[in-house]
Amino acid sequence: MIAPPPIPIREHEPMERHSSWRAGGAARYYAEPASPAEAQALAAWARLHRLPLAWVGRGTNLLVRDAGYPGLIASYRAQDWQIAEQGDSALLSVEAGAPMAGLARRLAAMGWAGLAWAEGLPGTVGGAVFGNAGCYGGDTAQVLVCAEILIDDTIESWPLERLAYDYRTSALKRADRVPGAIPPLVLAATFRLTRGDPTALMAAMGRTAAERKRKTPAGSSCGSVFKNPPGESAGQLIERAGLKGRQVGDAVISPIHANYIVNTGAASAADILALVAIARDEVRRQFGIVLELEVCVL
Repeated sequence: MIAPPPIPIREHEPMERHSSWRAGGAARYYAEPASPAEAQALAAWARLHRLPLAWVGRGTNLLVRDAGYPGLIASYRAQDWQIAEQGDSALLSVEAGAPMAGLARRLAAMGWAGLAWAEGLPGTVGGAVFGNAGCYGGDTAQVLVCAEILIDDTIESWPLERLAYDYRTSALKRADRVPGAIPPLVLAATFRLTRGDPTALMAAMGRTAAERKRKTPAGSSCGSVFKNPPGESAGQLIERAGLKGRQVGDAVISPIHANYIVNTGAASAADILALVAIARDEVRRQFGIVLELEVCVL
């Protein structure tokens, strides 16, 4: 019999509640740790009972297969942040559960530049650090100084160089793919900011927000499904393959942006994954290019 967990846990939690796709199966166990100590205790509990563990953010790029996840899914929720000013620059220390876009807006309003590119970026600081999130000419690697990482039961400080960033990936993301291992968790990050004009920063972010709204299909989605191959656009490749509007169940490849798959009602994870497979197969067949997922499938 499994001993009680160290923090409150929900059993058989429908993960459609925690995915921007509003689809997917249930987690055997689900928890929301709010401190490094709680995260360490959860990891130890999962290790003790040989449960697979998946750390997630706010589900903005997450899909759990319809059969469900047989272990523990945990969403880290600590959100505190503080700024240490150093003349015309500053160091921002922020916990990984903070929403990236909301943080960027508050900093811009205070006159701090560095994260304005993250206007409208879904997800948390932890997710951005984990996968080198970026958009509109900026990315995490450009401003990150270091990150606090939970490795097994030890908290380590990793400088930027150790994260070995590349396009939408990192050493952490590669380590997460090791079968049977407790995956690493981003607990906090430190970013370098510079002083800027609040009015100009907010105006620039307003333009980004308008552009993002124009390009983003309405409905439940997890944003870009595939990474852009070198020198190519995944969305344009899918569009050129003639797949805009292709539908399986209630899932559809968006007629507005072909790298989005939208849940138009009650799509299952299987519906979404069927469209993923169709897009991959057709792009490979027609252009000889293999698309790589940007979203996480559990």
